[in-house]
Amino acid sequence: MDMKELQKDAMRVLKESSRTFYIPITFLKKDLKIAVANAYLIMRALDEIEDNEHVEVTNEVKHSILMEVSELLKEEIFNNEKYLDLLEPYKQFMPEVTMRMNDWIRLVPDGAKKIVYDAASEMAFGMAKWAKANWQVHTKEDLDEYTYYVAGLVGVMLSDLWEWDSGVKTDRDLAIGYGRGLQAVNILRNRDEDLQTRGVSFIPDGWTREDLFNYTEANLEKAYKYMEDINKRSILLFCRLPLELAHRTLKALKDGREKMTRAEVEETVREIQES
Repeated sequence: MDMKELQKDAMRVLKESSRTFYIPITFLKKDLKIAVANAYLIMRALDEIEDNEHVEVTNEVKHSILMEVSELLKEEIFNNEKYLDLLEPYKQFMPEVTMRMNDWIRLVPDGAKKIVYDAASEMAFGMAKWAKANWQVHTKEDLDEYTYYVAGLVGVMLSDLWEWDSGVKTDRDLAIGYGRGLQAVNILRNRDEDLQTRGVSFIPDGWTREDLFNYTEANLEKAYKYMEDINKRSILLFCRLPLELAHRTLKALKDGREKMTRAEVEETVREIQES
């Protein structure tokens, strides 16, 4: 494929991987859209290694692969041959988005490469650390660290990309809170499944469900403050949609439902687009 065809295919994989983020990414323009789309795919590739449920892909295997990938992402030129060698024994258990990491890396605009590489390398390191620890969260500090590695640092990366592309300056600490809040919603939504299928709980010792709701809402409140510095409509729309979906998902959970209905999601998207 040429680069134009490859980018079109990347958007296909993005849509198949996550409709939640595909839609807001389509709000972005030109190079920024390409940078964020492929950064998401790179991080989704890592996430699929961390979350892999095949018995052959043990926590030790995840730790080893992710640590190696973290180092590969520190190099100026990504060594795809070495990457594929790492995955070779487990490739039948890995999805397309993971096996094609090099394609997403190729598509990141040159000016954004270091921003995306650094964030992805740090994420791989953090995921490796937590895989080795079997994701055993005992304290608020543990929860803060885990949610930083898998989501908070994404907020920092996005802030760096906003500044790189559009000169939009935002608060990095608030960006971390935004990411943490979104991840905490996922933890609440998947709490029973994580415990039953993986034997993992991301909830600190002694915390009630209400404590986790309070943690989530406190971090999402930072997202509203974060957006006060954004004066570019396309970036603001990108940030507003996941936040609104998170709040409405929280409301559904409080009402005793597992998630929002498809109709509610579509209505939320429409409201944001028309705002």
